[in-house]
Amino acid sequence: MDESEDMTDLPKSSRISGFYDLPIEGRRSELARRGFLDPEDIPVLEGQRGLTLEQAQHMIENVIGLHSLPLGLGLNFLINGRDVIAPMVVEEPSVVAGASYMAKLARSGGGFTAHAAPPEMIGQMQVLDSPDFHLARLTLLEKKADLLAEAAESDPVLMSLGGGPRDLEVRLIEESPIGAFLVVHLIYDVRDAMGANTINTACERLAPRIEALTDGRVHLRILSNLADRRLATARCTIPLAELAFGDFSAEEVRDGIIAAWAFAAADPYRAATHNKGIMNGVDAVVLATGNDWRAVEAGAHAYAARAGRYTSLSSWGSDDEGNLVGALEMPMAVGIVGGATKAHPTAQVALKIMGVTKASELAEIIVSVGLAQNLAALRALATEGIQRGHMNLHARQVAIAAGAQGDAVPRLARQLAAEKTVRIDRAKEILARWDQE
Repeated sequence: MDESEDMTDLPKSSRISGFYDLPIEGRRSELARRGFLDPEDIPVLEGQRGLTLEQAQHMIENVIGLHSLPLGLGLNFLINGRDVIAPMVVEEPSVVAGASYMAKLARSGGGFTAHAAPPEMIGQMQVLDSPDFHLARLTLLEKKADLLAEAAESDPVLMSLGGGPRDLEVRLIEESPIGAFLVVHLIYDVRDAMGANTINTACERLAPRIEALTDGRVHLRILSNLADRRLATARCTIPLAELAFGDFSAEEVRDGIIAAWAFAAADPYRAATHNKGIMNGVDAVVLATGNDWRAVEAGAHAYAARAGRYTSLSSWGSDDEGNLVGALEMPMAVGIVGGATKAHPTAQVALKIMGVTKASELAEIIVSVGLAQNLAALRALATEGIQRGHMNLHARQVAIAAGAQGDAVPRLARQLAAEKTVRIDRAKEILARWDQE
């Protein structure tokens, strides 16, 4: 069988045995052979056709150069019955490995079931100085249809794609540091965009009309990053038999994970770090696709505190058969059109690798990666401790920082981990001794 025939026979699966052991060039070739990449995408990943200084100059102000972070792949994901490889941009050791391994465990239980709500974002308009806020609120609600029709005119292209305004809500804030004011919420379906520009433009268009109807003054007009109408959820079941490892029984691992989650559910100090672990996975995919990770972070943490107390975004328990079951729900305002997603060549390659054609599919992948990463952290904490696996991987960074190169990097990392002294001063001592041998 020649090479071309071999390429056509390879399955497009996220389970790629031995991927970690391949050199970087081999990993890229394997992705191309399996249909996740086209050969012309490889130069983008090599940096030859990635983001240029000229492109960067038009993206932000005061550009002086480019900044790179590692782009890795979360493997083994099966999401809604489809094999998915998740590009992840992250500097922290263990994140990609942890998510990939937990995806492998989840795969044995059918993978992840994920869902994304319609892409409805909220635009807020703050109305001040109205002589009668109660009457102003009723007037705006009476004119809702007219206001929605006007908002629709702000983006005819989006309307032609099935998006546009969906509802108008009006709240009266009676007590604040400046007294009473109205908050008008414009609910807008932004389709496959993140939606910030669309929402802000629509709010700007409505502001004069709202001022005329309320005899007030529209002050702020901007989207809310608490996108609680645009939620993404993921669920998974880990068969009990898959949980045992080393000296830990399956029941010990399961119960330890549930107990660790319960700590985060009850205590905001634990929940902050627990949710940070979720965001290790979420942000990595958001960054890889050129989306606004700061907006996703803000929405996630605000949603975690929606009941008045900060708590876990995820939940873990067991089913009737004793299997471990987990779920994650959070706002997910991401897009596949516009902004850096379209301007950044590597973001486009990342979307190609995932095979997404809609923003909802991207949201489902991201929330699944977040749940997998959460499970990885909980499993480590509940068993051998977070430091063991983390420090083994961190040792590579310490080895590089100490000056190790080539084959000396993994050799030095192994010795540092074995000694349990993952420190740069010790790494330099070892390198100096090797130089004298």
